[in-house]
Amino acid sequence: MSPSRSSDSWEKYPKSRPRRPGPSAPRSGGRSPFGSTWWGQAWIEALEQRARLDANRLPRGRTYARSGAVGVVSLDVGRITALVQGSRVKPYSVTVRVRTFDDDEWTKVLDSFAGEIGHTAALLDGELPPDVARDVASVGLDLLPGPGEIQPRCTCPDWADPCKHAAAVCYLVADELDRDPFGLLTLRGRSRDEVLAALRSRRAGPEASVSHGVARPADTGVRARDAWWRTPAAAPALPLPPEHPGRPSILLADSSPDAALDAAALRSLAVDAAARALELALGGASSGLELTRDEDLARRAAALVGPDQHRVGLDLETLAHRAGVAPRTLLRRALAWRAGGTAALETLDQQWDPGRDTTAEARSFLGVGAVARRNRVTRGDFQLRFARDGRWYPYRRSSDGTWESDGPGQILSVLADARADISDE
Repeated sequence: MSPSRSSDSWEKYPKSRPRRPGPSAPRSGGRSPFGSTWWGQAWIEALEQRARLDANRLPRGRTYARSGAVGVVSLDVGRITALVQGSRVKPYSVTVRVRTFDDDEWTKVLDSFAGEIGHTAALLDGELPPDVARDVASVGLDLLPGPGEIQPRCTCPDWADPCKHAAAVCYLVADELDRDPFGLLTLRGRSRDEVLAALRSRRAGPEASVSHGVARPADTGVRARDAWWRTPAAAPALPLPPEHPGRPSILLADSSPDAALDAAALRSLAVDAAARALELALGGASSGLELTRDEDLARRAAALVGPDQHRVGLDLETLAHRAGVAPRTLLRRALAWRAGGTAALETLDQQWDPGRDTTAEARSFLGVGAVARRNRVTRGDFQLRFARDGRWYPYRRSSDGTWESDGPGQILSVLADARADISDE
C-alpha cells in the first residue's frame, strides 16, 4: 500500500455486520445431506447438476439452510416462498419461481400416471412412488426442474443469482419434499386434490358412458337365499396410521381484510390440527381440547422453539403478536410447556406450600446456601420448583433477571442419581 493510502482511508467503508439470529432452530439433520427420501435427493440432484444455477453460490446456501436462518418454507403453485434472516433487522423475502406445466403438458402427465394401474392405485392412496418420474419422462417431460426452470429472487442487495438466501430456501425444499412429495406436483401447477380428482375421473371413464347415450346393463342383484348361505369374507385388517401428518391444501384465495384469520394463520391451525390428529391415532397424546387458552398457546409456541433455543424467533414473535402476548413472555411459557406440559406451566407463576419435609429434601440436594420459599428452592442462579405432579422442575436465572425453565421435571431421587453419575465421571 502506498503511503498516501493509510489504513485510516478504509474507515469510510462500512464494517460487515454479523448475521442476526434466524427465525428457526438449526436444522435437526445438522451437516447430514439434504433429502432423506428419493424425491428429496432427486430435487437436490436437479438443483445442483441440472438447473444450471451458479455453483459458487450454492455452498453458502447450504450453510444458511443448516443454521436456522430460514423461516417457514411454503410450496405453492409455481413458486416457493420463505423469509430468511440476514444481517439486517428485517428478514429478506425470497421467492423462487418454478415453471408450471400448461394444460396440454398436464394432460400428458395425467395420462402417463393413468397408464400404469399400480402407480394410479398408489397415487389414489396418497403415495407418490418414484417410478412415476419415469412415467412422466416417457411422454417427454420431467417432474424435476431443468435448465431455466428455477428463477430465484430475493430482496437482499446481493446481485448474484442465486444469492445465498435464495439458495438456502432451494435446499430446504428437499426437506419439504421428504415430508410430502406431492409438493413437487404443486410446484408444477396442480395440487394433490386436483391430480387425484383427475385420476378418479379417468378411472370412471367407462362408467360415465351413460351420459353419452349408452345405457348400463340392468343390475340383477343377488337372491336372498344365495346371500344367506354365502360365507362372509374376513374383515380387512385395520390400516396403519400414516408416518407423518397430512398437509393442508393450498388456499386459492386469501381471506378478506376484516377477517379474524388470514391464510397463513389458517394454514398454521390446520397443520397443528393434523399433527394432533395423528398423535391421537397413535395413542400417544390427548386431543388437547381440555386445555385453556393460555395452555394451548404455550403448547403451540413450544413447537416453534428449537431444542437449545432461548430466544424469540420470527415464527414465535408472529404468534405472540396474534395472541396479544409479549414475545418474551410467550417464550418463557413455551420453555415451561416443553419441560412438562400443564404441570410445568403452572410452576411458572403459581406458588403453593408443599410442606417443610418436601422443601427440606430439595435444600439438602442443592447444598449449603439453598433457600426455600413455598414450592421454590433457590441457590444462586439455579432454582428447583415443585409441581403438583410430584416432580421438581429446574429453572435458571436469565441475563435479564427472569427465571426460565431449564429442562424436564424429575423426582428428586432421579436428580440425585444423575448428579452422582456426573461426579463419578
